[in-house]
Amino acid sequence: MAKLKKAVCWRKLERPYTRKSKFRKKNFIRSVPNSKIVKYDMGELNKTFEMTYELRTKVPIQIRHNALESARQACNRWLEKKIGKVGFYFRVRVYPHHVLRENPLAAGAGADRMSTGMAKSFGKTVGIAAQLREGQPIFEVMVNKQHELVAKEALHRAVHKIPCSCTVVKVS
Repeated sequence: MAKLKKAVCWRKLERPYTRKSKFRKKNFIRSVPNSKIVKYDMGELNKTFEMTYELRTKVPIQIRHNALESARQACNRWLEKKIGKVGFYFRVRVYPHHVLRENPLAAGAGADRMSTGMAKSFGKTVGIAAQLREGQPIFEVMVNKQHELVAKEALHRAVHKIPCSCTVVKVS
């Protein structure tokens, strides 16, 4: 299996490539890889909390689904460890719609017989990403007043998994 490319290859915003349909004629994307994000809502869903914190981007960026899932796991694990399974509400606010493509260029002996070069350079789908504007929230954590510092720390732990600079903002 091929090694996963670095995030620097995909993080610059580009034109969205999202046309998938159940009707074959209108489906321009042949196959869309499944999202690695398992859950979008965690914790206690029906309870109201006093404090709300958001993790927001400082720059416009594309974030791959595996980076979002990794950050989600880090944040959720910290919240469950410190507060418990029902003392918070944690939500992923973005969805990876944009399909990433790659034109594989072969190198080495016999590569000229396999590769088409830039002649048919549209590329095959290799992953999906969420396209975010500057200041757009990625994650949202709702907690009560006594767990305020735990929520901040959980979001700071998620920042290390995301390929851009982010800020933690208190909403209410």
